[in-house]
Amino acid sequence: MTLNGCAGRGPQNDGPYPGDDVNSPEAMRGRIMDRRVRPGITVLLDDSIKLVAGKRVALVTNQTGVDEQGRRSIDLLFSDSRAQRAGIKLVKLFAPEHGARGTEEREHLADDRDERTGLPVYSLYKETTVGPPDSLLQDVDLLIVDLQDIGTRTWTYVGVMLYTMQAGARRGIPVVVLDRPNPLSGAVAEGALLDSTIADPSPPTPGGKTNGFALYPMPLRHGLTMGEMARLFQAQFKMGTRLSVVPVRNLRRTMWFDDTKLPWVRPSPNIPNLTSALIYPALVPFESSNVSVGRGTNEAFQRFGAPWLRADSVARLLEDLSLTGVRFRAERFTPSKPGDGKYDGRAIPGIRIEVTDRERIQPSRVGAAILWALARVHHDSLQLRPAAFDERLGSARVREALLGGADPDAVLDRVLPAVIAFEKDARRFHLYR
Repeated sequence: MTLNGCAGRGPQNDGPYPGDDVNSPEAMRGRIMDRRVRPGITVLLDDSIKLVAGKRVALVTNQTGVDEQGRRSIDLLFSDSRAQRAGIKLVKLFAPEHGARGTEEREHLADDRDERTGLPVYSLYKETTVGPPDSLLQDVDLLIVDLQDIGTRTWTYVGVMLYTMQAGARRGIPVVVLDRPNPLSGAVAEGALLDSTIADPSPPTPGGKTNGFALYPMPLRHGLTMGEMARLFQAQFKMGTRLSVVPVRNLRRTMWFDDTKLPWVRPSPNIPNLTSALIYPALVPFESSNVSVGRGTNEAFQRFGAPWLRADSVARLLEDLSLTGVRFRAERFTPSKPGDGKYDGRAIPGIRIEVTDRERIQPSRVGAAILWALARVHHDSLQLRPAAFDERLGSARVREALLGGADPDAVLDRVLPAVIAFEKDARRFHLYR
């Protein structure tokens, strides 16, 4: 296994490569002709099984860890004939925020047991996101991470991956990241970079302040896959992890998730579909406010509201900005048992965000416009928790400018040079064209 390596078929590479376990001419021709997208778990079992052969494996995953047929990575590594022939022994599971089934909306998730395999599931979500503890890695030869990111900097599954890499470096255990597509495509990065004074990649400690998502100065919508971020972290943090990334086969940077034809599995209870994932960067900062982002409805992160909201006035202001790829419509909605506890059972005024062109919408500008409009119409009613808001938005300076009435487009135009510089530097970690 090579440091900062990349296993499996590289992007746009149709030929054979080291690690092939099925290398007959017929099998090779079949793979060359198959242009369907295949996630990292499939590539691992088909072509890179030598990475994990004969190892005692701990798998970091949840409900999103499935192959193109919807079969769980857990089951494939536990009992698939390819895994068995290779002598893989899956010994334990680790689960991130929302638990192994992706249904929980609370802290302090308890350890569990996987019903199908009987394997123990250890929770990595306590008061905050944590990494695999050293005490549970004594019988482990290899750590595998198979989690679905959604393309936004604030996703705690990325923190789980980073902390797993750090645990691997501490214990001398190799880490394999099974890559998955960025649902929002890898063609665009936008939004304020996380301020370097906020970013903290340190592993969590008792009483510490890490949160699992404010990790590295990257744009709110970063344009990378999990595997590409693992490579970035490995280089930028000068980590000693023996890292291998198994890429997605036949993925192109311009592909949205539905272009891949892979099964959509809710990455969390409040991301029901790709539209919610797309608008999520716009509304996630408002998790740290007295504004509902639609949790407790069937279209979370596609609407926002509050009892004090003058929806018609705010919607009019937003429409007057003529933002590309999006429209705003006043409505009422009623959260039911929302995970954030906001306005449970109350019919509240709200605004629906309607995507009219996903290739042109810039969610970070939508979020900036919403903050600006709410501040103009409801300066006395809008309440933010500044530090937590900034961890999500990325910048206190951007927040303060928008609350002060600065034009939202002009505010985000000022951060464009930093976004462009990030995109340019991140290309060396790209796995897909």
